[in-house]
Amino acid sequence: MLSYSIYRSNKQHRPWVTFIHGAGGSSSIWYKQIKSFSQSFNLLLVDLRGHGKSKHHLTQLAKSKYTFEAITDEIIEVLDHEKIKSTHFIGISLGTILIRTLAERTPERVKSMIMGGAILKLNFRSKILMHFGNTTKSILPYMWLYKMLAFIIMPNRNHKESRLLFIQEAKKLYQKEFIRWFKLTSDLLPLLKIFRQKQLKIPTLYVMGEEDYMFLPAVKQVVAQHQLSTLQVIPKCGHVVNVEEPQQFNTVTLNFLKAI
Repeated sequence: MLSYSIYRSNKQHRPWVTFIHGAGGSSSIWYKQIKSFSQSFNLLLVDLRGHGKSKHHLTQLAKSKYTFEAITDEIIEVLDHEKIKSTHFIGISLGTILIRTLAERTPERVKSMIMGGAILKLNFRSKILMHFGNTTKSILPYMWLYKMLAFIIMPNRNHKESRLLFIQEAKKLYQKEFIRWFKLTSDLLPLLKIFRQKQLKIPTLYVMGEEDYMFLPAVKQVVAQHQLSTLQVIPKCGHVVNVEEPQQFNTVTLNFLKAI
């Protein structure tokens, strides 16, 4: 089973919020959310396979397929183990794709979705990056490739903290593990097309940085078409909104959750 952390309220029957990090990160990226959210919710922070403290069962994981469905099955296994029938989900970057995949498969488990730095479409630049990465992932040292991606997605000076945090966490991955995760990008285009076209009957909040140039335009288009989706754009902020502007992120997301 995946490694995870729980922050349980002393008060009974408080709703759950489950946090899903992105590729190369770990549950540690939510450290600026724990104090604020734990005052009103029970919290579940998951380390995805091969990340954070979930590295200890890497041998078993290596034998299983790396698909978005298989990875969401592991998240559901944690929910079942803790007897969490339904929960709000908060994700960042690739974590938003896993949340949406889970919601497609088991919508009854998802009370709402908060998508930070959401990925809904790959623009020309990101497609070139993915092609280059898939071509060179077995040749180049994975940290060289990851640092390049981090600088392109989070290029500005004010993105430095989140960029360094993700690079620091990515150093804990193995080369083979990084390659397995990177191969998932080949499944992205048809999956993201479905996400853009199909609206789920689940309240959804997108929290995007104003400077998230690669992914913000597509989110704006989708929110304009999906009635149950809303968008909050945080000024002077990049891709990893929960790290760069934690106060604004916490305020916006908590207000959304309490209004449901």
